[in-house]
Amino acid sequence: MNDILPGDVEVWQHVERTARDIFSRFGYGEVRTPMVEDTALFVRSVGETTDIVGKEMYTFEDKGGRSLSLRPEGTAPAARAYIEHSILNQEPITRWFYMGPMFRYERMKTGRYRQFHQIGAEGYGSKEPAQDVEMMDMVVQLLQKLGLTDVSLNINSLGDDACRPGYQNRLVEHLRAHASELCDDCKVRLEKNPLRVLDCKNERCQQIANAAPNITESLCEPCRAHFAEVQRKLDVLGIKYVVNSRIMRGLDYYTRTTFEFIASHPALGTASTVGGGGRYDKLVKSLGGPDVPAVGFGLGLDRLCLLLKESGQQFSPQVDLFIAAADEGSADVAFGLVSRMRREGLRVEFDTRGGSLKSQMKRADKTGARFTLVLGQNERESGQAQLKPMAGGDPISVRLEELASAVRTALARPTAPAAS
Repeated sequence: MNDILPGDVEVWQHVERTARDIFSRFGYGEVRTPMVEDTALFVRSVGETTDIVGKEMYTFEDKGGRSLSLRPEGTAPAARAYIEHSILNQEPITRWFYMGPMFRYERMKTGRYRQFHQIGAEGYGSKEPAQDVEMMDMVVQLLQKLGLTDVSLNINSLGDDACRPGYQNRLVEHLRAHASELCDDCKVRLEKNPLRVLDCKNERCQQIANAAPNITESLCEPCRAHFAEVQRKLDVLGIKYVVNSRIMRGLDYYTRTTFEFIASHPALGTASTVGGGGRYDKLVKSLGGPDVPAVGFGLGLDRLCLLLKESGQQFSPQVDLFIAAADEGSADVAFGLVSRMRREGLRVEFDTRGGSLKSQMKRADKTGARFTLVLGQNERESGQAQLKPMAGGDPISVRLEELASAVRTALARPTAPAAS
């Protein structure tokens, strides 16, 4: 579990602001659920045979003897909130997004920690392929806005209760022929949930999975039509994608459409998936709610921020002005001027320790301020001061009472004036 410090947190804030902007354009509202839920919620939704429930959840008993768990993912808590607050009675279509920490005790990977952060969205009430594609379009637009171009969309269909059992029988037949070569976890999965083998990261298990029957060849006609319409609508929007029959989601509640966004960047190594999601039409009903179709996704905020840091973009806001006090008598006046400039909306730095003018100017240089202003007795008495561009150029004479507007005018110039 990691601290996020200034210098890094600005990247996170940029992603969060951008996501809120993009999601609001699509009509999604933010939902915030507790970080702790009843353990039974995840057992019922995620699946008792999943690695998340079996190995990775942080589960504890509270003082009332109830079994609680730190949320390992965001979809089940959102579905629980949807049911608990009877949202279907208020609106036929519901679009939510969320941001926040999730918790899994799992093997560490690049950009994935035991407290990790997700940005996700859920859409309730529409069984149409258009809803699936809207979700993918929203992620595509977010990634484009962030400038992350080396991310590909991979899609697949997992079928439904009508066609998945037949596929699973063919898959089991294939896997049993290679049972001795599977990893220990996949030997258990073969008996309890064979589809999980397709999601294993073990190299030999992946080779066996790649030779397995193709799930898209086993789809029933309704699932086949749904998947074809998803592809057609992606084409309508001009969104590039790859049909990848090995794309599986690691949670039990997914049906039909599933998708992943896979980055091609050395910073992530082999951990290249930055997000994924799909349709889960049975989840809300299985949790005791109404029979409402739904689709959603989750993005790994840690990995997105890692990619953005590698991009070389600048995210920390630049300091507009540094004000230094030349003498002790000017300290309070300078302090008041700093407060006034901040009220005017400017980013202003000031060394509260005081000290020599030389030490204050060193601090000004370290902050990267665009301009500095030194306030001494002459400036106080005359009401005039010199606004100095830190990048070089001639000082600008300004009236202290008009300092805010003078700084804004100077900031609006493309470059600082060159020195003569």
